[in-house]
Amino acid sequence: MIEYIQNNLWLFWLIIAIVSLILELSSGTFFIMCFAIGSIITIFCTLLGIPFWSQVLLFAIFSTLSIYWVRPFAIKYLHSSKKERLSNADALISREGIVSETIEQNGYGRVKVDGDDWKAKSIDGNEIAKGTMVEIVNIESIIITVKEKLPINNIVEHN
Repeated sequence: MIEYIQNNLWLFWLIIAIVSLILELSSGTFFIMCFAIGSIITIFCTLLGIPFWSQVLLFAIFSTLSIYWVRPFAIKYLHSSKKERLSNADALISREGIVSETIEQNGYGRVKVDGDDWKAKSIDGNEIAKGTMVEIVNIESIIITVKEKLPINNIVEHN
């Protein structure tokens, strides 16, 4: 068994590359991807018959170089132009929803946004009736603050 592993070290590096890529899918930071790049380059070095200690050293060198050269390039061109990526909750701000349970005056109600039902309060404390379109202006823990959206046909244009 040990002889098989010694003769097929490229499989070890391939497994590291695959696991790194799977983990990268869950993080999205392009950091773990650098270890996959180091592993893939080390596979080619393994096929050249380089000893294992040299393979580990090459893996560390190429992974480190990838962190400094490849990762900034990937972040620049593959992430959006925004400097800050919003979390799921923060991404709700400025989204529209519909009141599913009347928001009471100076109280709470419920708003449905993309199939999720959120506890909500009005920004100005006024009552907002069920079925009204609202815009999310703030989120605190599990409570969203909303303002009423004016229907398009109620907006008057002034020339």
